[in-house]
Amino acid sequence: MDKIRKFELMEKIVHELEDLKNSQQAIIQKLGKIEVDNIDLGDKRLEKDLPDMHQRVADNLDTIASILEDFASQADNYSKSNNISALKEQEEISKL
Repeated sequence: MDKIRKFELMEKIVHELEDLKNSQQAIIQKLGKIEVDNIDLGDKRLEKDLPDMHQRVADNLDTIASILEDFASQADNYSKSNNISALKEQEEISKL
């Protein structure tokens, strides 16, 4: 795989991790809303299971955020060390 394609794949993964992080944040918000609504309702199953679900999703979010930070840094370092912007410019010139 050439350097530009590798970097583009790394960028794609960074964006997918960002989407995954946003999805996990949305799930946490929805769980929180259900927990608040259940305060009035008092459903025992929800009282029992929601806190555990919330914690597992929060743990996943922490892991995703850590992976995203590390991988984004790795992609940035790869771009800098391989001068990807110059390679992309060269590729564009070659297409003309």
